[in-house]
Amino acid sequence: MKNISAMPLEGLRVIDLTRLLPGPLCAMLMGDYGAEVIKVEDTDAGDPTRFVGVPINGCGSFFRQLNRNKRSLALNLKTEEGREIIKMLVAGADVLIEGFRPGVMAKLGLAYATLKMINPGLIYASISGYGQKGSYSLRAGHDLNYTALTGLLDLSAADGKSPAMPAIQIADIAAGSLMAVNGIMFALYQKEKCGKGAHVDLAMTRGQLPLLAFAASAPAIDSTLPRRGSGHITGAFACYNIYRTADNKYMSLGALEPVFWKNFCDTVGMPQWVDKQFDTEIRQELIRQVSEIFSSKARAEWCSVFAAADACCEPVLNLDEASSHPLSIENSYWLENQLADGTVEKLIGFPLLFSDQPGSLRQQAPQHGEHNAEILKEIGYSEDQIDQLRQKGVIN
Repeated sequence: MKNISAMPLEGLRVIDLTRLLPGPLCAMLMGDYGAEVIKVEDTDAGDPTRFVGVPINGCGSFFRQLNRNKRSLALNLKTEEGREIIKMLVAGADVLIEGFRPGVMAKLGLAYATLKMINPGLIYASISGYGQKGSYSLRAGHDLNYTALTGLLDLSAADGKSPAMPAIQIADIAAGSLMAVNGIMFALYQKEKCGKGAHVDLAMTRGQLPLLAFAASAPAIDSTLPRRGSGHITGAFACYNIYRTADNKYMSLGALEPVFWKNFCDTVGMPQWVDKQFDTEIRQELIRQVSEIFSSKARAEWCSVFAAADACCEPVLNLDEASSHPLSIENSYWLENQLADGTVEKLIGFPLLFSDQPGSLRQQAPQHGEHNAEILKEIGYSEDQIDQLRQKGVIN
């Protein structure tokens, strides 16, 4: 594992009280770019993702994708001693991330109002489905529900078809993990200016609003917001669509701008289509004709045809194909990670470069409570005190 110094978040300490997907990914991204992340798990089984996917040394493959560059502290927050340890950690932390239902942290005596008395500069990020206030705040939900309630899911379908089930967790990741990173960074910058911390209230429904910017800017013919299949990027036109090839694979065509559409038409020998790109009267017929052309060759043949055409036409790859594609290999999109038993697996890579420098893999995903003694010693606990905490069930 490569150890890189002077990373963007080096020196930042993050307390990660979250589990499952949105919070752990947010914290991991901060860890990837230098932050010290302490993952606090319950003393029973820990984060449920430990049991999702292929298990190695007590870590399921889904857990390993979300929890590198963290240390694990297994702590019973239902005990006074466990809550006291959190307060001691907060005293020396920059960021705390929690993903409980609104009100749970307050019941534990760990609300922002309490912890900011210990550390006025603390950035306290709460990730929830519907926000900390309002009639929906305590309502249960998952990614599919969040996208359903914002209108995003309804737009994800062809005209007259049922909404498509997203292949990824859009709200959890784009509106949860990534928006939480943004909120934390905004708050840290504000702290640099005024010296005060902040409570970042991240609702995964509200966090989707930027994703709807294009849809909300394009009213349909009857002056309402777009209907499914009626928009430029939801399958209404031939220039931006998905087509089946002769070998039952697919090509994506994204020739929205006229120059790219012209390049596409010229490449397939149909210059008569150039001025019909957004002709609403023939749009369905044009889609049918383009479909016929794509069905005449295998996907690999079309890749060769469009390799130098500058027409925004690329193959639809499955995940195995994508991870071994030249684009991924040349730019190190995936990490080759060797585990303790010798197994080599692929982990999602680092999404950002800073002066050509990516993030770093400094710590494997931790075993449950792996760093209990190490972390407690850092905040002043002796071996005897740690043994007592273990006997009382405060730690595992």
